[in-house]
Amino acid sequence: MGLLLRMFPAALVAAGLSGFADAETFTAAPGQPLQAVLDGARAGDVIELAPGEYHGSIRIDRPLELVGSRGAVLDGDGSGNVITVSAPDVIIRGVTIRASGRDLQEMNSGIFLQKTAERAKIEDNHLVGNLFGVYVHGARGSRVVRNEIEGLRGGRLSEAGNGISLWNAPDVTIANNMFRYGRDGIFSISSSKDRFIDNRFEQVRFAVHYMYTNDSEISGNVSIGNHVGYAIMYSNRLVIRGNSSDHDRDYGMLFNYANYAQIEDNRVTGGPLGSMTQRAEDGPADERGMLPQQARETTLKSGPEKCVFIYNTNHNKFRNNWFERCAIGVHFTAGSEGNEITGNAFVSNANQVKYVGTRHLDWSTGGRGNYWSDNPAFDLNGDGIADTAYRPNDLIDRVLWTAPAAKVLINSPAVQVIRWAQAQFPALLPGGVVDSHPLVSPPRTPVKETR
Repeated sequence: MGLLLRMFPAALVAAGLSGFADAETFTAAPGQPLQAVLDGARAGDVIELAPGEYHGSIRIDRPLELVGSRGAVLDGDGSGNVITVSAPDVIIRGVTIRASGRDLQEMNSGIFLQKTAERAKIEDNHLVGNLFGVYVHGARGSRVVRNEIEGLRGGRLSEAGNGISLWNAPDVTIANNMFRYGRDGIFSISSSKDRFIDNRFEQVRFAVHYMYTNDSEISGNVSIGNHVGYAIMYSNRLVIRGNSSDHDRDYGMLFNYANYAQIEDNRVTGGPLGSMTQRAEDGPADERGMLPQQARETTLKSGPEKCVFIYNTNHNKFRNNWFERCAIGVHFTAGSEGNEITGNAFVSNANQVKYVGTRHLDWSTGGRGNYWSDNPAFDLNGDGIADTAYRPNDLIDRVLWTAPAAKVLINSPAVQVIRWAQAQFPALLPGGVVDSHPLVSPPRTPVKETR
C-alpha cells in the first residue's frame, strides 16, 4: 500500500496534471525582440523585463507571467494595443505600459484581454497615455488590482477612452486602483457578478459608470472632483456600499432605471472648498477656457448640483447614506416606486428634496425616517424621533420649480401667508415627500477618509 501511495503523485505527473512543474524564468533586455522571447516560452514560464524601454506591440498567447523590474517600460509607439492577451491565467505585474493607438472603434488599449484570457491578473502596473487602460473584453474571472491608470489629457472627452472597460466579463474584481484623466474611470456594460472595491478616481467624467450590469458590488470607492461620482443605469440587484463622492461637479450618485439595489453607508459631500486642497497640472484649456487647475478648483468649490438623482428607479433600499451641501439633496422623479429611503442624513443642502409629482410619499419605514438638518421639531419623549412630521417642500417650492422667475416674490407678504396657511391646514399641501418619523440626530456613515 505504501508503494502505491508513493507512485500516485508520479502517475499524476505522467498524466500531465502537475501544472507548470517545469516552468523556467527568462530575462529579456531592451533591444531584444520581446515577442520572440514570448513565442519561445512555455506555459508557466516567467519573463522578467530588465530596466529600459521595449517598443512595439506584443501578444501573449500562452499562460505565463510577465514581470517588470523597476524602470521597465513597454511602449506601443501609438499603434494598436500595447499588450494583447488571448491565453488564460496570464499574469502581468510591475510594468509601465504606455502609448497605445487612438482608434476608438478598435478599442486600442494598454492591455486588451480577449474573451479567452480568463482569470488574468493585472497587478501593480502603471498605465499611462493609452486610449483605454485595460479592456476586459469578456475575460471571465480576471483581476485588475493595485494599478495606477492615467488616461489621455488635453483632448475632447468623447475622443478619450476609459481607465478600465468591461464588456460581458463576469466575476471580475477591480480593486485598489488609482484612476486619473480620460473619460470614465470604470465603465461596465452587459456584465454580471463583478466587484469594484476600494478604487480612487480623480479628474474623469464618471468615476464608475454601469450599464446593464447586474448582481454586482461597488464598495469602498472614492470619487473626488469628477463630473459624476457613480452613474448606475439599467442595472439590477447591486450592492453599493461605503463609497464617497467628494466635490463631484454634477451628481454624486445618479440612478436611471436601477432596480432592487442596496445603497447603504455612502457619503456625498459638496460645498465650499474648506480644508481640501488638490493641485492639478497645467495643460491645455478646457471647453470653458480654463486651465485644468482653474477648472479643478472651480469644481471643488461648487460641489455637486445634486447629491443624488433618482430617475425611474424602483424597489431599492437607500439606508444610512449622508448627503451634504449640494444644491439639491435628492432629485426624485419619473415614476420611481417602491423605494425604501430611511436612516439617511440630509445636511445643509440648499434644497433638501426636489420631487416633481403629485403623489404622497412617506420616507420612513418601521417608525424610523431620516435626519434633516433644517427640521426644527422637538423630541419631547427622547426616543430619537421628532414629534412632528417633516415636509421638505411646499406649494411655493413647486411654483419656483416651474416658474423660477417667481423667486422675486419669495419674501412677499402673500407668499408668507400661503406658507402659514399650509402649516395650519395640511390638507392644502400638494402631493410630495413627507417623513412621518424624522430623526433628531444624524446616523453615522462609515466611509473612508478622502483627503
